[in-house]
Amino acid sequence: MNTPNSSRFFDELAKLMTSATGAAQGVRKEVDGLVQTQVERVLNNLNVVKREEFDVVRDMAEKARLENDRLSTRIAALEAVLKK
Repeated sequence: MNTPNSSRFFDELAKLMTSATGAAQGVRKEVDGLVQTQVERVLNNLNVVKREEFDVVRDMAEKARLENDRLSTRIAALEAVLKK
């Protein structure tokens, strides 16, 4: 039994559900933003470094270690020459 009133009811119900879905997505985005802000604030207060900063320092340390190894080998070679 499909009457104009029931069709209108379902149209209105569909509009309401669409609006509710949009509102729920908006609330979720807002909550996600608030949580992200709070997490960043806590991490900043704990002096935790960001991943990008850690990667830069790790790369610098690796380069320094390689240079140190290279120089140690060179010094050992020069010391061997001086001993002769």
